[in-house]
Amino acid sequence: MRMQDGTALQATSDTAVRARWIALIALIVVYTLNFVDRQILSILKEPIAAELHLSDTQLGLLGGFAFALFYSVLAIPAAWLADRTSRTWVIAGGLLLWSGFTGMSGLASGFALLFVARMGVGVGEAGGVAPAYSLIADYFPPGLQARALALYSFGIPVGSAAGVLFGGLVAHAVNWRFAFLVLGAVGIVLVPAFLLTVRDPPRRASSATRAPLALHAVARLAARKPTFWLLAFGCGSSSLVAYGLMYWLPTFLARSLGMDLVARSELLAAVILIGGVIGMGGGGWLADRLGARSKRGYARVPAVAFLASAPLFALAILAVTPAQTFALLLVPYALALVWLGPVLAAVQHLAPAASRSTMSALFLLVNNLIGLGVGPYLFGWLSDLLKPAYGAESIKVAFLIGLGFYVIAAVLLWFASRHIERDWVD
Repeated sequence: MRMQDGTALQATSDTAVRARWIALIALIVVYTLNFVDRQILSILKEPIAAELHLSDTQLGLLGGFAFALFYSVLAIPAAWLADRTSRTWVIAGGLLLWSGFTGMSGLASGFALLFVARMGVGVGEAGGVAPAYSLIADYFPPGLQARALALYSFGIPVGSAAGVLFGGLVAHAVNWRFAFLVLGAVGIVLVPAFLLTVRDPPRRASSATRAPLALHAVARLAARKPTFWLLAFGCGSSSLVAYGLMYWLPTFLARSLGMDLVARSELLAAVILIGGVIGMGGGGWLADRLGARSKRGYARVPAVAFLASAPLFALAILAVTPAQTFALLLVPYALALVWLGPVLAAVQHLAPAASRSTMSALFLLVNNLIGLGVGPYLFGWLSDLLKPAYGAESIKVAFLIGLGFYVIAAVLLWFASRHIERDWVD
C-alpha cells in the first residue's frame, strides 16, 4: 500500500510538473505573438510613411503613445479582474482583442485610423502580461521563478525578431497591409487552443493574506515601498531607451548605412533573437543564484548590466558598416534585457500572492508609460528637431543623447537593492 501511495504521489507530481511546463510554453507563444504584433510596426515604418505621408514625430506617436496609453492604464483593471476571476480567460480575451485590431491596422487609410487601430492593440495587450506573471508565480516555486519569468520573457526577443523579419519579408513580397492582416488572423485562431491548454492553478497562500486586496490597498502598499518606485522608474528609464532604439533602428540602418528593407530586417532579427535570448536567460539564471544568497542580487544584476550597456550601444551606433553594427549590437542588446527575469521576480514579491497581478500591473503602468509612451516619440521628436543640423544622421545623434537614460536606470536599480530585503513578501 505504501508503495502504491508513493507511486500515485509521484504520478501526481509528474503530472503537475508537465502541466507547469506546458502552460509556460503556451504563455510564451501568446507573449511572442504579443511582441510580433507590437514590434512589426518598427520595420514597416518606411513603407507606411511613404504611402501615408507621415513625419518622424507621427511615426513616434504610432509606436509609442498610441499603444502605451491604453496598454498601460487598462492593464490595472485587467489585472484587478484577473486577481478575482480566471487569469487564463483574461489573457484569452486580450489576445482576441489585440489580434482583431492588428488586422484592422492593415486597413487604415491615414494617420488617424492607424492611430486608433494601434490604440486598440494596446487595449487588448493590456490583459496579457500581468495575469501571466501571476500564473507563472503560482505554477513555479520561488527558486525557479526568475528563470521561469526569464523564459517567459523570451517572447520579447523571439516575437520582436519574428515581427521584424516577417514584416520586412512580407512587405517586400506583397505589401505592409497584408502583414498586419495575416498576424491578426493567426492570433484569433490561437485563442481556443490557448484556453484548452492552460488552466488557472490554485493561488499560493501568503503569510500576509489569502484574499486579493482592493486596488487602492495594493496602490498604498506599493506607495510605501521604495523598492517599487526605484524598480519601476529605473526599468522605465531603461525601457525608454530600449523601445526607442528598437523602434528607430530600422530607420537608422536605412538612412545611415543605406540598407534595404530585407537586409535590415535580417540584421535586426538576428540581433534581437540572439542577444535577447542570451540576456534574458543569463539574467534569470544569475539572479536566482545570487538571490538565494541575498535578495539584493535581483536589483544589482540589472544595475550593472544597464551601466555597461550604454557605452557599448554608443560604439554600435557609431559603427560605419552593417557587419560592425551587427557585431557591436549583440552584447549591449543582451545586457539591456538582463533585467526582465530578476526584476519581474522581485515585483511578484512586493505584494501578497493573491494580489500579484495588480502589483505587476502597477509596475507595468509606470514602466510602460515611460518606456513605450515616451521612448519612440522622444527619439522621433529629437530626430525631427536635429534634422536641420544633421540631416539623415539626426536619428544617430538622437540615439547618443538618449543613452544617458541607461545611467539613470543603473543608479535607481542600485538604490533599489538597498531596500529590497525589507520590502520582500514571501
